[in-house]
Amino acid sequence: MINNKNTRYALLIGATLLGLWWLSTLIGSEKTVPETPAEAASNHVSKPALTVNTVKPVRAMLNQNVAANGSIAAWQEAIIGAETSGLALKEVLVNVGDHVKRGQVLARFNDSTIQADLAQATANVAETKAAALEAAGNASRARSIQDTGAISKQQVEQLLSLEATTQARLQAMQAAIQTQQVRLKQTVLTAPDSGIISTRSATVGAVASSGQELFRLIRQGRLEWRAELTSSDVSKIKPGMTANFTLPDGTNLIGKVRTTSPIVDSQTRNAIVFVDFANSANQAKVGMYARGRFVIGAKEALVLPATAVVMKDGFAYVMQVDAQKKVRQIKVQTGNREEGNVEIIGLDEHENSQFVATGGAFLADGDSVNVVQSNPKTAD
Repeated sequence: MINNKNTRYALLIGATLLGLWWLSTLIGSEKTVPETPAEAASNHVSKPALTVNTVKPVRAMLNQNVAANGSIAAWQEAIIGAETSGLALKEVLVNVGDHVKRGQVLARFNDSTIQADLAQATANVAETKAAALEAAGNASRARSIQDTGAISKQQVEQLLSLEATTQARLQAMQAAIQTQQVRLKQTVLTAPDSGIISTRSATVGAVASSGQELFRLIRQGRLEWRAELTSSDVSKIKPGMTANFTLPDGTNLIGKVRTTSPIVDSQTRNAIVFVDFANSANQAKVGMYARGRFVIGAKEALVLPATAVVMKDGFAYVMQVDAQKKVRQIKVQTGNREEGNVEIIGLDEHENSQFVATGGAFLADGDSVNVVQSNPKTAD
């Protein structure tokens, strides 16, 4: 009886295990059965890679610009140096950055030795004047009696010669006084023009030599932008044209072309364009590097928002969206930029197409997209 019961249990367990094995085999075979072409097509429906807005190119008037780089420089600089040597600086009255007026005293030298030399020269003039007066009297008397034979002809000539000699000596002494007066005037350094002190090497107590630079002055405080342009672009620039340029801190300034250089550098093949601008807030400093552009005219152009242009590997692309919401990557050439818009060159055949407005960098050729808004307004 026991054996029959155990046999039934064994058969039941075996049947259960056989059924589980059959079921697992059936499931595995279903997974390995290849899809039919219809099933593959239905299962291959691509999901949108991104939700985007699209924009349509528009025609707009854009300023035609010539880009340039250059440095800020002084319009003109005046070098103020010592005109006399061997004198020590007694006072230095200005420093770098000071605004000075024409004729303002900048520094003074110790003039004690020149004052002494001037006093000596003055005394010499007084002494020579007395001698000249005496010689003139003797010569006058000699002329009056030379025909009487009271004195010899030789004596007359000596007296006349002495008069001329003393007069010449007097003139030399008077010239010596003028020299000392000039030297005395040179002990006071004054500004040759109104402007801003840009450099100062003058130090109290230093003995300056003749011609040594002590100060440098930016005349009238005027600065200019010296923009470098290629030889092909410089011919497009005319005096009076508007220039817009940006300082390193982001400050935008506007100036006007004063003139262009008559020469082109033989090494760089660039020419300099001199641009005057107002620096009322003193944002610009000499030596700053600025980037800018010259407005040379305006023309109609096909434009897209700058956000619609994607840069890859040094080239510009736009992402066209077709009727099936598929993305097509188109390589383009960009032109002038203005107020958030960029000129697209060679896109005329796609003028009525829609393009991804933003986020194109996250898309690849052939991607599907979900368009939520078409043709948003292009920036003015």
